Amino acid sequence: MAKTWSTEPAQSLRVREGWSLADVDPASTPGFEGSKKYGQQVLEAGAEQLSDLQEKLFASSRAAGDTRNVLLVLQAMDTAGKGGIVRHVVGAVDPQGVHHHAFKRPTEEELAHDFLWRIRNQLPGVGMIGVFDRSHYEDVLVGKVRELAPLDEIEKRYGDIVEFENELAASGTTIVKVMLHISFEEQKARLAERLDRPDKFWKFNPGDIDERNLWADYQNAYEIALQRTSTDGAPWFVVPADRKWYARVAVQKLVIDALRGLDLAWPPADFDVDLQKTRLAVS
Repeated sequence: MAKTWSTEPAQSLRVREGWSLADVDPASTPGFEGSKKYGQQVLEAGAEQLSDLQEKLFASSRAAGDTRNVLLVLQAMDTAGKGGIVRHVVGAVDPQGVHHHAFKRPTEEELAHDFLWRIRNQLPGVGMIGVFDRSHYEDVLVGKVRELAPLDEIEKRYGDIVEFENELAASGTTIVKVMLHISFEEQKARLAERLDRPDKFWKFNPGDIDERNLWADYQNAYEIALQRTSTDGAPWFVVPADRKWYARVAVQKLVIDALRGLDLAWPPADFDVDLQKTRLAVS
């Protein structure tokens, strides 16, 4: 297979000092060498790699006492493709090794606690890949745009998030934070498709248009949140999402690289293999 990436996504998509959301073209395909058709082939090939790495992580936790895990955080405006990432990327691995949670509007019980309380309750166990469809970042995005909390509380939350994620990283969680960046025009087209197709009505929420009318405010809130919380231990990656195939390939590569970084290996047998082969042969 030809070279796929001229620049690795972990480099080209990472939020660094001086980064600006306005500089990211939602229709671009940073670092990818190839067409949509080739991208789909890369996604299929990567599925096997991802599945193998996930199984090694899971097996190491069950048979070798490895306490590490991976957390994929997905944030985006509506229709940007979070569900597609879950189906086409995470869906390639054994579901018993995945903990997926979609965060909705907080319940009364959740509102009675610190904003990170419900997040802690959904963290992946050892050997697991956790997937957050929305996350604690809603509390500095929707919270800021909709003025659900005072500005001084929003400011405090940035620091709380960094401290929380530093604790996770120190305890063995590899965090991959992804913002799927869709354009205003592409979101309109995707919402229109949902209204044109009866099989998509269930996906449409009239409130999506209300949020769309606050687009500039959300873009500003995202830029501030990502700048304030992208750290060495938990960096942000902004993935252009107008081309669904590119977003899926890029996120898949980020997760594969995160797992490879754990230097995983199959746990050795804790029994005499030859003896068990002999016993099996005469059984």
